[in-house]
Amino acid sequence: MSETVVRQQYDQMAHFYDQRWNTYITKTLTFLKTWAHISPQATILDVACGTGEFEHLLLNDNPTQQIIGVDISENMLLVAKQKCRSYPNVSFSTASASALPFTSSSFDVVVSANSFHYFDDPNAALAEMKRVLKPDGKLVILDWCRDYILCKICDFLLKIFDSGHKQCYSQAEFHQLLTSSNFEICGATKVRFGLIWGLMLATAQQPHLIFEFSQRMF
Repeated sequence: MSETVVRQQYDQMAHFYDQRWNTYITKTLTFLKTWAHISPQATILDVACGTGEFEHLLLNDNPTQQIIGVDISENMLLVAKQKCRSYPNVSFSTASASALPFTSSSFDVVVSANSFHYFDDPNAALAEMKRVLKPDGKLVILDWCRDYILCKICDFLLKIFDSGHKQCYSQAEFHQLLTSSNFEICGATKVRFGLIWGLMLATAQQPHLIFEFSQRMF
């Protein structure tokens, strides 16, 4: 199971992860933060939060932001907890994207950055994200995009040499996964950082008609 391999890989690199990938992390997560337009009052779930750098960026602007981060790597979470130790409004838990330990309709915003290509079952992960979102909440996902030739090459090589790597998606494939999970895409873009890294980003919500029907049923 690739999730076990990914956990082992990131447990091993946790202590030097921020330093090794500093430029990439800063550029991609700053872009995500700017794109997402997260309200200071929003309650946020960060799926596959890693070392908590996105939390750190948000807290720089709003120290009272309510955030929960989850990740499968306990060592990455140890770094995140240390980084955000001064903020009682932030917490971290060990959890898989496909089995989120939260009640339904708990969060205003669910974000996930640079991790979707690792998910063993993207449909199960999206179903869980949808479940924990409030009816008017939004999902924001940033990930590698196979539409870029070097990302396509990286995807091909990683499938051969890295058993933790699952799949890098094209933007069309990614959008199909979202719509198949009954999300409505309300914003999308692609962006390149440097020579290698081509990424895609999408904001999605649950269609209002589904909510209106559900309310009538209950």
